[in-house]
Amino acid sequence: MTLWDDYVQAYPQYAAEVPEIDQFGDSPELADELLELVLRGPKRATAGLATYGIPAVGTHWVMTDGAGRQRAILRTTDVRVGRLDSVDDQFAWDEGEGDRSRRYWLEAHRRYFRRVVEPTPTDDELNALEIVFERFDLVWPPSDL
Repeated sequence: MTLWDDYVQAYPQYAAEVPEIDQFGDSPELADELLELVLRGPKRATAGLATYGIPAVGTHWVMTDGAGRQRAILRTTDVRVGRLDSVDDQFAWDEGEGDRSRRYWLEAHRRYFRRVVEPTPTDDELNALEIVFERFDLVWPPSDL
């Protein structure tokens, strides 16, 4: 039985949905680090390239750790598409990483997108990247487990 099966057993109204299965970051170590921020509570937002797709509010996704084990189910609560440099203080705080400042967020995400975007973008190209700013709730596992 999968994590999603357990969730649907508790919430059968979602049985017809087929969630995306994914992990944060571009390495097993980063996936584990960011997943722990979700499970501990401060991370309730993420950002990705719009070319990877734009999620719909209300949809679910199963988050795996760096080894590919399903660990959490998230539900998208808010989506905005904009330039990388359009991130605001509240979104940076909601992402829960580093000191949670906009400055830290921009530095960390510029490093990340330099690693994953090919060819490696210039500073101006980085700032102009179309980014999906997504907020989510952790909906499974239940907090009382």
